[in-house]
Amino acid sequence: MRADGLAGGHDGADRLAELIPAALRGMAAGIAERGGPIPAGGPAAVAAALMAEHGEPGTAEAPGGTQAGGSAAREPVAGAGPVGVREPGAVATTVAGVGSLAAREPAAGVDGPAGPATVAGVGPMSTREPAAAHAAADTARTGAGTLEPTAPGALPLHGVGAEAALEELSRLLAAGSADPADPACAAHLHCPPLAVSVAADVVAGALNPSMDSWDQAPVASELEREFTTGIARLCYPGAPSPDAVVTTGGTESNLLGLLLARESGIVQAVCGANAHHSVARAAWLLGLPAPIVVPCERDRMLPGALAGVAGPGTVVVATAGTTNTGTVDPLAEIAGICRRAGARLHVDAAYGGTALCSEALKGKLAGLELADSVALDLHKFGWQPVAAGLFAAREAGDLGALTVRAEYLNADDDTEAGLPDLLGRSIRTSRRPDAFRMAVTMRALGTSGLGALVERCCATAAEVAADVERHPGLRLWGAPELSTVVLRPVVADEAGGDELVARVRRALLEAGTAVIGRATLPAGPGGAGQLWLKLTLLHPHATASDYRPLLDRIAATAGAELVAGRESPVAS
Repeated sequence: MRADGLAGGHDGADRLAELIPAALRGMAAGIAERGGPIPAGGPAAVAAALMAEHGEPGTAEAPGGTQAGGSAAREPVAGAGPVGVREPGAVATTVAGVGSLAAREPAAGVDGPAGPATVAGVGPMSTREPAAAHAAADTARTGAGTLEPTAPGALPLHGVGAEAALEELSRLLAAGSADPADPACAAHLHCPPLAVSVAADVVAGALNPSMDSWDQAPVASELEREFTTGIARLCYPGAPSPDAVVTTGGTESNLLGLLLARESGIVQAVCGANAHHSVARAAWLLGLPAPIVVPCERDRMLPGALAGVAGPGTVVVATAGTTNTGTVDPLAEIAGICRRAGARLHVDAAYGGTALCSEALKGKLAGLELADSVALDLHKFGWQPVAAGLFAAREAGDLGALTVRAEYLNADDDTEAGLPDLLGRSIRTSRRPDAFRMAVTMRALGTSGLGALVERCCATAAEVAADVERHPGLRLWGAPELSTVVLRPVVADEAGGDELVARVRRALLEAGTAVIGRATLPAGPGGAGQLWLKLTLLHPHATASDYRPLLDRIAATAGAELVAGRESPVAS
């Protein structure tokens, strides 16, 4: 098939039907190569593997567009059988089509031999020593993860064709990606997207509506308006005129929250020590003073600390689901203080907001409906591909601050003639129809179905937390409020402390056996900060049993790192 064929038009669907199998073949092969939640060896090994595929910088191309030193047909990857099929023993069972953590071979030097996955040109990465992986990469790149500008693989003079390019690079992307559909990939608010949403995104990409004027997105703009109206009603069920707009995520939504506050005459933000870093960044971008930070207890804002701080001219930013622990601030109490003090309230519910879809969980967000504005993210607890953010305002009129005129997009006479004005729906101009896949997902599941997935993750987190409490090698920070489990190896309290905790995380990452997060939190009321490990559970089909091998691996790795630290010359 010609590489310059179009995705739209009468034949667009047929062209996509011819090409998508090549992309999926490459994806399946790459997943089989990787064999776990993330490629082993760290940044150096990943860069070396990519360079091995595309040839050394400056290598001339061979006839036919193939780079010298490259290969038109790859040899089978060690440890992988036919495309998309793993050899027996590599992975015994699958979770969401990726593989079970329980079947993943442990990291070398931790609790057993390394798994069999390899990366072309680098060798079995999970068995390579970190130093060897870094040395291999040093000969194939000029900087951390940076290809030479002259590398033929980056910008080849001649193409290889549509199917070959798709299959090759899809395989490389899958083999070298972190996979949030693997239960061992649990570091961040990084969800495995639903297949229905990804399929919808293919349609949106093919039709390519641009949401900056109605004549570029006729039905997409109407569908977005319908969807955002529903989101606004979800956040503000009793408000007479709420509204919502689509954003790229919590960072943009928090920026909008402070922007609308500034446009109403507010000049000072107030937030808890638990607030997302985007709050301070938004204040900086808007030319506002740095936020006043009030203290927290157990990662939850202390409402009493707002006394004498919140008042006219301030916007208080509360959090419904902190990044570190998933804790929800006491929203109703904070809202009452803001109302009495004459302060505006913005709630960052990027993590916990979709708990509104669950009858069992929405009580955790009591008081959110009293906020002036709310940030939500459906690429967290909504299982959408990035980006899928939303910003809701209790008063639709507040969004008037976004109004801007560009004669070629929303001329006054066109607006008066009935053409909708889309520029006032975002701080961006060109933007994708991200509401389409969100609307498809809601149509498929309903709010109750989405809420059930949120409930499932939260219930699994509670079970995993109970497993941590029972584990002799681990200590639990506290009961999860949403789906974040925070823990620390017991041996870190005996020796090594925070340094040991950090080494455990990096050891698992470099081995390619787990992707876990980190958070600095007080050990107790008024205590000094300690480094903890964090599991953010967003896999709606994983169960507590899928995470038990990970808990064992964390404890075993901590023991191995403790021994290694005692034996090192520095430690002695």
